[in-house]
Amino acid sequence: MPSTHLSLHYHLVFSTKERRAIIAPDWRERLHAYMGGILKDMDAVPQGIGGVADHVHLLVGLKATHCLADVMRDLKRGSSEWVHDTIRDRAFAWQEGYGAFTVSATVRDEVRLYIARQEEQHRTRTFREEYLEFLRRGGVEFDERFVD
Repeated sequence: MPSTHLSLHYHLVFSTKERRAIIAPDWRERLHAYMGGILKDMDAVPQGIGGVADHVHLLVGLKATHCLADVMRDLKRGSSEWVHDTIRDRAFAWQEGYGAFTVSATVRDEVRLYIARQEEQHRTRTFREEYLEFLRRGGVEFDERFVD
């Protein structure tokens, strides 16, 4: 085959350190926009970014040359620096780990809508409950003691 064709979409989920509810509504959208800019600078394609006070969800298209761990490292580092410099919250940090789930092109719109409705989603369940469901639905083996 003379060329490469890809459809690599990821639903990325990660929380603030210790799941502290510190992403305030008055700057949350600016943080999400900044994260989108970081992804674009990496030549990734942000397709949806949302979240609530203690975590974020992103739908991202990546290229074959991207290393997911590098994308996550740079995204977390750059967005933390933005919070430190712009919001002046020097204590802000992301939790070390993250969830990354592949997304079929046929359900991208559904995932994008889910991400856009985060505030509604979290009126009835916690981030922990949501995340455990993602792990189970994704067939990910995990020890519940190490999810927090």
